[in-house]
Amino acid sequence: MTPPGHSADRLPYCCTLRDTLDADEHAACLTNWQQRYDQLTAGSFAGVFEEFCFGRLQLFREGLNQSVHQVGGAWPGSRTFAVPIAIEGTGSFGGAAYDAESMLTLGGSDELDFRTPRRLEILACTADSSALNDYAMQVDHRDLEAELAGHRLAPTTPEGISLLGSLLATMMTGLRATPELLKHPQMRKAMEQAVFATLLDSVSTGTARSTAAPCCSARQQLVARARAYMEAHIDEVITVADLCIELGVSRRTLQYSFQDVLDLNPVKFLRAIRLNAVRRALKAADQSRGATVADIAARWGFWHLSHFSAEYKAMFSELPSETLKRPG
Repeated sequence: MTPPGHSADRLPYCCTLRDTLDADEHAACLTNWQQRYDQLTAGSFAGVFEEFCFGRLQLFREGLNQSVHQVGGAWPGSRTFAVPIAIEGTGSFGGAAYDAESMLTLGGSDELDFRTPRRLEILACTADSSALNDYAMQVDHRDLEAELAGHRLAPTTPEGISLLGSLLATMMTGLRATPELLKHPQMRKAMEQAVFATLLDSVSTGTARSTAAPCCSARQQLVARARAYMEAHIDEVITVADLCIELGVSRRTLQYSFQDVLDLNPVKFLRAIRLNAVRRALKAADQSRGATVADIAARWGFWHLSHFSAEYKAMFSELPSETLKRPG
């Protein structure tokens, strides 16, 4: 199986959930990884593994009830991050002590050397490193790969660990309930960029460039250009990264400008735009042809249906299903 690279190569689409009863069986679960697990503590092995692969991203959850020594590596051209959500004791990752406040990271050419604690459950993502680094350069002017060079435990904070863990848990809960939503390219794009943005917010190396706040007139011009771009692409799912790339500014500059001019950060502004687009699509939908709330929401990048429904009702004082059922 060919691993993803810089160009059009992509991970094979997959959704997997399984229980394992053997360390070798568990080690073989992770798509495109080459690894071996040796059980170190005595007792029956019980593991749980869950994985979602799409585009240039691999999300997985791994739970173990025994300490194991993991060796091997991820697919070439990748970058992995993982945070613990349940842990008993400490382990060792690449020679560094690993505990509840650790975020491990592994490059595609790095050797995996992980002695896990007796009990461990992690949430993790593996991404195409070029795609992630391009995103970091374009939206935050950061060379993330250079920042992480030599690191096996990513520099972070308890808040950063919680931020990444919360996003991955929410995302995987949504995919577990409706994995078919990944067929929509807008959904895959929105999820990929949400993971990339959260990784940048979670990893704090102290080397990110500071950005001076633009002056008042410059902020107004920037927001005007952003809104003009959105108007010209009204039928597309636009993200913060799209705006940063189109306007040639960082996320922080965009944040300053939107907050000052519209009293709303760009994430919330774009979410409002997408909610309105969904509402228009729901009102125009033909239920007789099988139109569903889930499919329409997915086309606008909403991956967690219960969260989407709550946001929709808060915005429009009715559920999306009620909008869909209303006669045109």
